[in-house]
Amino acid sequence: MTEPACREVGWRRLYRITNHAVVREQEHARIDDRRLLLVAVTMALSLAHALELPGKLRLKEATYKSVQAIYYPGFTIGFAEIGGIIALAILLYLTPYPSARFWWTLAALVFLLAEHATYWLVTHPVNNFWVQDVAMPQSAATFFSMFSRKQTGDWRDLRNVWETSHVARAGLAMLSLVSIAVAATFFAE
Repeated sequence: MTEPACREVGWRRLYRITNHAVVREQEHARIDDRRLLLVAVTMALSLAHALELPGKLRLKEATYKSVQAIYYPGFTIGFAEIGGIIALAILLYLTPYPSARFWWTLAALVFLLAEHATYWLVTHPVNNFWVQDVAMPQSAATFFSMFSRKQTGDWRDLRNVWETSHVARAGLAMLSLVSIAVAATFFAE
């Protein structure tokens, strides 16, 4: 092969490598957008519950119990949380280790896992109290019976646990969103 031909082959190869890197970066950016959206939806739903707190604390028992029943079954599914956790786990696997982007993505995943764990360990057991008099299909009754324990005591104590858990979940989801935004914005490759 002549020298000009070698140079042309070298330039083509460099173009292919560079073009591949650009395409890969665009794919990574699309993944960033999707996971950012899932984490943002999770944060928005948790934040909505937290923002209700001042008004709900003023409600009398009968009104509060009636209001609690409107959340079920619609707000119990958590598709955005599960989707966000899966998307962050996949992205973490694809992110080069050890890089700043890796650590910020890991932080986002840990915060979102903590947010989800707060639901199952704190919020969900109290949910059973609010839905005990609500007519629901067997599938919903099975869902609410998972991890439940008999809740007794003053309704205000249960309200405070439920409401405080949502404030904690909103804070954890916000930290997850900020972490993934930092990873996607400041440490983009």
